[in-house]
Amino acid sequence: MAKKKEKETVKKEKKTAVKAKKIKEEKKEKTEKGAKLKVIPIGGVDGIGMNMTLLEHGDDIIAIDCGVAFPEDDMPGVDLVIPDFTYLLRNEEKLRGLILTHGHEDHIGAVPYLLKQVKIPVYGTRLTLGILRLKLAEHGIKNPDLREVFPGDTEGFGKAFDVEFIKVNHSIPDAVALCITTPIGRVIHTGDFKIDLTPTEGDSRIDLYRLATLGHKGVKLLMADSTNAEREGYTPSESIVGMSFDKLFYGCEKRIVIATFSSNVHRIQQVINAAVKYGRKVAVTGRSMLNVLKAATELGYMSVPEGTIIDPAEMRLYKDSQLTLLTTGSQGERMSGLYRMANGEHSQITLGRNDMVVLSASAIPGNEKLIGNIVNGLYKLGVEVMTVDTEECVHVSGHACREELKMMHALTQPEFFVPLHGEYKHLCAHASLAREMGMKSKNIMIPENGKIIEVGKRGLASGGTVPAEQILVDGYGVGDVGATVLKDRLHLAEDGIIVVSATVDFTILEMTAGPEIITRGFVYAKENERLMEELVDKSAELIRKFIYNGKPDMYTLKERVKTSLSSFIYSKTKKKPIVLPVFTENELY
Repeated sequence: MAKKKEKETVKKEKKTAVKAKKIKEEKKEKTEKGAKLKVIPIGGVDGIGMNMTLLEHGDDIIAIDCGVAFPEDDMPGVDLVIPDFTYLLRNEEKLRGLILTHGHEDHIGAVPYLLKQVKIPVYGTRLTLGILRLKLAEHGIKNPDLREVFPGDTEGFGKAFDVEFIKVNHSIPDAVALCITTPIGRVIHTGDFKIDLTPTEGDSRIDLYRLATLGHKGVKLLMADSTNAEREGYTPSESIVGMSFDKLFYGCEKRIVIATFSSNVHRIQQVINAAVKYGRKVAVTGRSMLNVLKAATELGYMSVPEGTIIDPAEMRLYKDSQLTLLTTGSQGERMSGLYRMANGEHSQITLGRNDMVVLSASAIPGNEKLIGNIVNGLYKLGVEVMTVDTEECVHVSGHACREELKMMHALTQPEFFVPLHGEYKHLCAHASLAREMGMKSKNIMIPENGKIIEVGKRGLASGGTVPAEQILVDGYGVGDVGATVLKDRLHLAEDGIIVVSATVDFTILEMTAGPEIITRGFVYAKENERLMEELVDKSAELIRKFIYNGKPDMYTLKERVKTSLSSFIYSKTKKKPIVLPVFTENELY
């Protein structure tokens, strides 16, 4: 009887537990259905590059793009800037995948740094993943989970997201926009795009029909590229550049050197087409240029007749009129091929009056001075230089201008709008355009890196913040260089450093050696002997005065000398070099 009663009790408890679990799951599902969609820009807003946006709903997060940015002038020694992955790492169990819109560095360059910290599937089109594979191999990342998709495909990500890939035009093949179906409605993320009705590849036109269809069905939120939101009109077709190259190559007796973005596959193909048409060989410099050329050729995105590409060392075997050189350095990057050529530092290539250099790229904001330095260097060598400011059209943008942006808004008819990809002024210009299209201001929100935007039935709202610092890459160090290190580097660059060395003995309260003064970047010691003598005398005075008074210790001694000597130097020179005391303690027994 007791056993029977015990069994019934256990059975009842199990039934109760199952019921409680079911109620909990139903409650959780109900909560998730009522949850707001979180849009979290980690990078790519209020600046060019480092594009990365997260979408979060309930227990699911997807990441869109993961790019790098160029270091700015106040970041000496920094190689790259990447997004802050802190929020992703804290919520790794929610992360369902990384989706890439195209293969430019500002959208895929930081992927290796993310995959070194978290293992997630990466989705992208064929060329995008082809370029990424080479990048991951350089970083020693083996067996990454890369999943190829095609325009028209739809992939599921957890319970919250279904992502459809839509063909768009950009300055690289295989670029896609995304239609993300979420519990609160459809979200369209354009990626980088323009509307090119006569692209270099006829079947690569943007899928306007699909965008219009989705707009007719209903789009809750549009997130769109804002890079050219200040520019009126339409972005010219890429095919125009091909016509310009044809004019430049026709009858040219000079060697033609073309600098462009390494990932601009369409542009590289047009250069090769012109070279082949006029019987020229093509040499290629720059590791990134070679990697993209390799990936695009192997995957069938470029057609290069056999024997067209030669090694730069073979150029000496041909006349200048038989040669074309493709190189990196269109943004003035230090150590790029063109930079070294312009400064006479390239080991294989020397430029002169028989060369014409074509800068087939526009300046990324902030790089104007670097590009100007290269152009000046080329002119000093007697080189003929063609830029975007010259008569021939040697470059067109890959980003939509205002009329194309208006068309995107008209086709998708979004209820809400968040501009992406650009400096703050570009985002504001795009928001203004949306208002011109009839959207109410309350339905538009200009994003900031790290600030959560919540999208719900009632509209857009701020929802707190997440970490979104700029993570600096310096050589093999990731995040080692912070604000303090940058401040010291800038301080060193502006005022230099003074090292004060001495040996002290706290037992007998004597300075047993020194002091000696070494300066770098402050003044030239041989031409300022009097000042150097004064610094030695002042340092000796400070050290002796300190160790004779009270109970001296090494830390306090260094701080006192550093502070007092800095004040003394400023009174004499009005300069503030870094003062670095290097003292050795020597005890005598």
